[in-house]
Amino acid sequence: MAAEPFDVIVVGSGAAGGTAAYALTRAGARVCLLEAGRSYDPQRETPMFERTAVAPLRDAGTPDKPFGFYDATVDGGWVLPEEPFATAPGTEFRWFRARMLGGRTNHWGRVALRYADHDLKAFSRDGFGADWPFNYGEFSPWYDQAERLVGVFGSNPGLPDQPDSPPGCLQPPPVPRSFERLIMAGGRRLGRPVVASHTAVITRPINGRQACFYATPCLRGCSIGANFQSPTVLLPSARATGRLTTITHAQAYEIELARDGKARGVHYLDRRTNAHHFVAGRAVLLGASAMESVRMLFNSRSTAFPDGIGAESGWLGRGIMDSTGSNVWGQFPQMEGLPPFNDDGVWLPHVYIPWWAWPEQRAGKLPFTRGYHLELYGGRLEPSADTFDFFDTVSPFSYGARLKQEAQRYYGSFVRLSQRGEMIAREYNRVQIDPVLRDAWGIPSLRFDVRWSEQELHQTAHAQQSMAEFIEAAGGKLVAPLPKDPAHAILPPGRIIHEVGGARSGADPRKSVTNSFGRIWGVPNLYVIDGAVFPSSAHKNPTLTIVAFTLRACDHIQREMRHG
Repeated sequence: MAAEPFDVIVVGSGAAGGTAAYALTRAGARVCLLEAGRSYDPQRETPMFERTAVAPLRDAGTPDKPFGFYDATVDGGWVLPEEPFATAPGTEFRWFRARMLGGRTNHWGRVALRYADHDLKAFSRDGFGADWPFNYGEFSPWYDQAERLVGVFGSNPGLPDQPDSPPGCLQPPPVPRSFERLIMAGGRRLGRPVVASHTAVITRPINGRQACFYATPCLRGCSIGANFQSPTVLLPSARATGRLTTITHAQAYEIELARDGKARGVHYLDRRTNAHHFVAGRAVLLGASAMESVRMLFNSRSTAFPDGIGAESGWLGRGIMDSTGSNVWGQFPQMEGLPPFNDDGVWLPHVYIPWWAWPEQRAGKLPFTRGYHLELYGGRLEPSADTFDFFDTVSPFSYGARLKQEAQRYYGSFVRLSQRGEMIAREYNRVQIDPVLRDAWGIPSLRFDVRWSEQELHQTAHAQQSMAEFIEAAGGKLVAPLPKDPAHAILPPGRIIHEVGGARSGADPRKSVTNSFGRIWGVPNLYVIDGAVFPSSAHKNPTLTIVAFTLRACDHIQREMRHG
């Protein structure tokens, strides 16, 4: 191990922690990276060419592998027996964790959309939640850097909800597949846009990474580095500087403050041996994932911070958000009985449906104030256990030779549309330290009290109807009737795995936990760089914004270190 104290201690190795390690080591800082999970090498461990037919349960999900046997997430999921969490009555919140080097960057949908200025200044627009402490004009250069670093394919359609990227930021998008062209035709009939998705997969080689050649699902990981994962894109470059020290199985649980009020270092335990350790540094960055970083702040109590570091404003643990989510399946007779054909592509959407109803929303014609987008899934990909989930809706009671004939007829004719919408940050949606519950290592656990409001339910009702309209306009038919109550369609909070908030950034220390760079008010060398700093969430996957925020924060930290 390099000599202590390090210049920077980074907790977490995913989108935030991995980006910080990348940026700071390249700037000359000696970084110690603490990762709670095990080491992970996508080049060696990714089952790129193994068929789902030979996987246990045909790659169906199980409690310990909810996304199937081949999913990249190891030692993780919504249910970790050694790491329980509590929920308040009436709360169904689900907390997904990935205990591995790279965290959730090994498993995510890789939708990489920029927040627009109206996303960053939503409170100024409608009076709900809080504004970000900067505008899009100030933040956009960091999006430029993030897109070039991550590798994002997409286009610039010139839409108000999707800011255009400067030349050289985006890679060419793959062509739409047959089922996506159907939805595009439906969009034209409805007068609604269907455009190239912005997805963190490269279609041209960059920085020693190979372009995607459509081998296997992205959620397995990628041994050639075509999709964005911290262990393939960020950490190798940081290691090459010789200034990165990585400690895995290191469960960080407390930040220690010195007498001068600055962070002195981090206490962690080895999850294999239960041995406690301390590592010192000139600065501490929390990028452990939003809820884990909030838990660590709560558990760092002292005379100066009796309720936890950052709790003095009352906003620590408050304003928790996740994306809204619901699905509608359609079956398309046009896709029945087709001969085998090459419909390959990225195992993620090539196109998506951006939020189109700004005029009605701004005019007050909709019963909700924040938008959503729609994602498309379908095609003739390799069959798995859930391929024929809806087979009985088109061919009930089939068996034997007829079952095989019907399978050939209907395979590839089902398309799923999925809502991803914005949840408004509310003070009452919060996490706290549970007074009793502890994890297997004795660290106090979190208690969630997070629920949807009428805003999210009205939004979901609108999204359900919109998805049905797209399917019908494209010539398809609904697999099942829409639920009459949107509460029966919307997925529980946490299910989309976009949880953010809890240590929000802001311009006023009385109403926020950090400043615009993620620095904790009152602790000048302690930063939060993950999704916990989000004052609002937009309807867009948060990962690209986390990378951009971290790049900006690390630039600020470098300037601060140069000044001592």
